[in-house]
Amino acid sequence: MSASAPISDHVVPVTNAPKMPAEHLRRIVGTPPGALMKLLTRPVFAFITWLSPESRDALARFVGNLAYTLGIRRRVVMDNLARGLPEKSDAERRDIARGAYINMSRVVLESIPGGDRLPADWGEQGVVGQEAWDALRARVATGKGVLLVTAHFGNWELLGDMMIRWGVGIDALVRPLKGALNTRIAENRLGCGAGLIYPRGAIQEISEAVDRGESPYMLLDQALPAKAAVFVPFFGRLASTTPACAVAAQRTGAPVYVVMGVRGGKGARFRLEVEGPIPQPAPGECADPVTEHTARITAALERCIRKYPDQWMWLHRRWKVQPPASTDAKS
Repeated sequence: MSASAPISDHVVPVTNAPKMPAEHLRRIVGTPPGALMKLLTRPVFAFITWLSPESRDALARFVGNLAYTLGIRRRVVMDNLARGLPEKSDAERRDIARGAYINMSRVVLESIPGGDRLPADWGEQGVVGQEAWDALRARVATGKGVLLVTAHFGNWELLGDMMIRWGVGIDALVRPLKGALNTRIAENRLGCGAGLIYPRGAIQEISEAVDRGESPYMLLDQALPAKAAVFVPFFGRLASTTPACAVAAQRTGAPVYVVMGVRGGKGARFRLEVEGPIPQPAPGECADPVTEHTARITAALERCIRKYPDQWMWLHRRWKVQPPASTDAKS
């Protein structure tokens, strides 16, 4: 089912408790903040948590507008937009850029509070891609995991919380974290019931998680070193992308779903958009099934981002890693 399917007119109910992650996935790996940094950030986190959602959103808009006005990484953002959305006018791209800064500020401020951080109205607008969501939930109900893919879009942290609230136990693929903010986010992930899978031995961990009925949850829109990546089209250019999802799909046979938490017209409103399962290439269909499957998944991400471009992280240097000359020549 395409992610552009009509919006359902009902709220998705919570029908079953999510599968809890394996105990060895409930750990934080990385460099924790020092004592001084903990002391300095504790009152800041407490203040942000104390703020009402409306006040937090107003602060996010102020910070995002300020960062855009000061020009922080603005050259990167505008270059990405000019190359990725050449059909847009300069004014439209500036509006998208400003929205992207505000969205990133919202993500940070919404991700700091602990406990149940989800807006009460999440899902009241229904699900886009209802058939795909129903198929995903039906498989999870049998005790089998799926492979979930998203992007740095909307609020991917709250999207993970939402999946758990709605009965899908997730294990988030993460890198070892540094700093007080990243540690706080990791603690919140564990607090909402997610597991954490780190790069070392990730494919084996993903496979075992699927066998246990857990659903690995990964972001596929960050640049990787060329030797660890496959290069697939993304907004008209080849982008280095992790093949982990496609490799795991080959190994486990688990279906792949793209899930996106779309921010609505008001800062605190969200809805879920789902596309999938994203099919693997048929035997003999192409020379490189992993790259082709990764390209199909990435295309689904792009379709959603094009609908709501101000909700994606254009601040990231997504195309900074160049493909080998042989790969580029074939594209």
